[in-house]
Amino acid sequence: MEKSLARYIWTHTRRQQLWILFIVALSMIPYFLSFDLPKQIVNGPIQGGGFEGVNATQLFMHLEVELPFWGTVTLFPGVELNRMMTLMGLSFTFLVLVIINGLFKYYINTFKGRLGERLLRRIRFDLIDRILRFPPSHFKRVKGSEISSMVKDEVEPLGGFTGDAFVQPALLGGQAFSALFFILVQNLWLGLIAAFMAAIQVGIIPKMRRRLIDLGRQRQLSARLLAGRIGEIVDGIGTIHAYDTSNYERADAAHRLGEIFRIRYDLYQWKFLVKFINNFLAQLTPFFFYAIGGYLTLKGSLDVGQLVAVINAYKELPGPLKELIDWDQARQDVQVKYEQVIEQFDSSNMIPPEIQTVSLAAAGTLTAAITIDKLVLDDDSGARILEPTSLSIERGEKIAIVGGAAAEALAEAIGRTIRPASGKICIASDDILEIPESTTGRRISYVSSDTYFFHGSLKDNLLYGLKHAPLKSKSYVGKEADTRKWEILEAKLAGNTDMDLRGDWIDYESTPSGSDKPGSLAHDMFTVLEKVQLSSDILEFALRSSIDPLSDLHLAARIVEMRQALRGELQRENLSNIIVPFELESYNTEATVGENLLFGTMRDTTLTGRTIVESEYFRNLMIETGLSRTLFDMGYTIAENLIEIFGDLPADHPFFQQVTFLTAEEIPAYQQILQRLQNVGEDKYNGATDAEKRAMLRLSFFYIEPRHRFGLLTPDLMKQIVEVRHQFHDGLPDDLRSLIELYDPDRYLSSTSLLDNILFGKISHRHTDASRRIRSIVANVLHDQGLYERVLAVGLNFNVGAGGKRLSPLQRQKLNLARALIRRSDYYIFNRPLPGLDHRLQEAIVESVMTFLHREDDKPAIIWVLSNVSLTRMFDRVVVFNQGALAADGTYETLNEENAIFQKMVAT
Repeated sequence: MEKSLARYIWTHTRRQQLWILFIVALSMIPYFLSFDLPKQIVNGPIQGGGFEGVNATQLFMHLEVELPFWGTVTLFPGVELNRMMTLMGLSFTFLVLVIINGLFKYYINTFKGRLGERLLRRIRFDLIDRILRFPPSHFKRVKGSEISSMVKDEVEPLGGFTGDAFVQPALLGGQAFSALFFILVQNLWLGLIAAFMAAIQVGIIPKMRRRLIDLGRQRQLSARLLAGRIGEIVDGIGTIHAYDTSNYERADAAHRLGEIFRIRYDLYQWKFLVKFINNFLAQLTPFFFYAIGGYLTLKGSLDVGQLVAVINAYKELPGPLKELIDWDQARQDVQVKYEQVIEQFDSSNMIPPEIQTVSLAAAGTLTAAITIDKLVLDDDSGARILEPTSLSIERGEKIAIVGGAAAEALAEAIGRTIRPASGKICIASDDILEIPESTTGRRISYVSSDTYFFHGSLKDNLLYGLKHAPLKSKSYVGKEADTRKWEILEAKLAGNTDMDLRGDWIDYESTPSGSDKPGSLAHDMFTVLEKVQLSSDILEFALRSSIDPLSDLHLAARIVEMRQALRGELQRENLSNIIVPFELESYNTEATVGENLLFGTMRDTTLTGRTIVESEYFRNLMIETGLSRTLFDMGYTIAENLIEIFGDLPADHPFFQQVTFLTAEEIPAYQQILQRLQNVGEDKYNGATDAEKRAMLRLSFFYIEPRHRFGLLTPDLMKQIVEVRHQFHDGLPDDLRSLIELYDPDRYLSSTSLLDNILFGKISHRHTDASRRIRSIVANVLHDQGLYERVLAVGLNFNVGAGGKRLSPLQRQKLNLARALIRRSDYYIFNRPLPGLDHRLQEAIVESVMTFLHREDDKPAIIWVLSNVSLTRMFDRVVVFNQGALAADGTYETLNEENAIFQKMVAT
């Protein structure tokens, strides 16, 4: 990128700048004409100049020019107008000029804005392009939050300055010169005064503002460091909590904010001092105009119309001058910002752009061996990790590598994440770092223990390694086609790529099935998820999710049918009573009192049952049926029992986990309620306040007899609750009815999860490990009903969160491995991808992965850096490193018999 911002702007916007400069020059004509009109209006029709007679007239709009060798040429003979009509004509001419000048400004500002936004888009794209071409080792020295802050915020002023870079000085300079020239034409002395004061402003103010630029630079650097530190706090929040360093981080943040405050306070002081001086100088000139101009008018050297015109023209002078000074400050400021950004985005080992050229063609198979020739690797401090090493890896081999940091570094080098200190890695005769990524990035798959997933669905992240280029364009019609054409045009003008993100980017030929037939990709995804033993986790995600029954009527209907299939399976397993189903005419003992009353769920998941419970209709119904008093007494008894049991326990006691409707923080409030109600006599219900009644009712609404076991739910009370349930729904107002989705055995409930829809009831608390057993049975029934993969597809839509943090570390490692298996490559490098797994599970997955990859005749090479040395027996060849040097290379049997270093590794 150019080192000078002005040169960068001119290089990419030359045509547009020349056009807008032409428009600016054209706009000076009506701008200058508008200065002379006030004088003509005052001296002419207002004071009567040229209208000495009663019926005197003048030619209005008489236009003629003097041409060499031609003489006088009349463009328009003019119109004879009297004094009043001339006044109106000149006034309307002034109005027309105001409109024309306004339209010129509108066009110029709009054009500048579009030009600025287009170049800002170009700059950001260039910076993101450079980020993508940074060598991987570069990111170990920079903070992602600082880089993103520069791309998002620090280049923002550059776009705003782009439109002003050449247009603003031309426009403002032209306006200022026009006003100054007009004043000089009217009166030399007033013109010299205006020119002198303008020269002082232009000369002094920019020098005073240099300190503002220095302070602005300090503020920018401080803000960038703060953004980086905040990013570190977010990434290291677990460490902060683990080591109780939150107050240290607060102190660090306060110190950094204090530095920013000091800089900004100094900036404000100096800024407003400069503003005060600038305003004073701007107001000093009118003083001279009124004093000297008035004196000349009284002496007869200057008429009133000229003085009015001069003052009116001067009103247009300070604005352009001030803005011109501001422009100069902005120019210096953005140049500094630009230089700082460019400095941060410069790297000596930048990946050449041709390495990342888009390729729509399928990458050819890498049949040649990977040759490692005298490879030497250093870490970031310059310490030697790998001594000179030479190896050859043939396609189809299964190689295990062991030996600490050297083994990992070799895998990283083959995966192109670190660069050699000396030596090289070649495929055939080509250096692996010089082969286009459209080949290496598709035919070589590298997986390490470091996992990162982009914010989005699990499916998007699983298929991420197949998105190399838009292989199939999306068809656009109507307005969409016009919008797409506009997007392509603007992308080209801004120097961005015009590749369609909404096209089909999936490289189906690189999938295990190699087919784009419907269902093939889904089958491939389910297969690799099964190989890394992630299917059960995906199923759990699916069962906790919900679907829109209107968008998938078939699945919703099948889920409803599955309820009966599940009941049959439970009956065969003698577990019929493990689920208590929802039945309109009976009380569900495993559901809360509140759930039994409502007998449904809220359609809007953001709402709670409190919306219904606190409604006037519900409160009146509870009072009319007498259930309000009954449930108040129940809540009172619950509160007494809970306070007696939990009143003296610490807030972190595990017993609180068993009672979901009362927290440790609420105990003091209920203690106070109980103490007060004990003094009101026997009729505690009437003696309680509305707030106290609501508090007791809330406890009763969350009560479940088999779980809490206070013996408060009698058969008569359960029967009464069912009766009130019917009354509640029979008279329910429409506005409340629309909020509740009733339990219906023949309908899918859109507001609950798939599992709740399948169960259509509550899991009994009387069975130990009931939840796990139910999920196992549900999975079997899904298989039997042919719905397993369809439900699993729902789980693939699970949002993994920022960086995949909604997944457990073990799930992230498995998904990281699956992301490589979903694409066919010639070389697979697994650099300790499963460090968190126990040995038995790790062995099972390693064996499953190798069997899956070598399932066909076209067998890729598998290079696996192992943390569990005992697994080397599963590989054809074992490469051993010791203290950074190649110690052995052979079969497992040979090394286990002859190599002492390897024997020691196996033994430990």
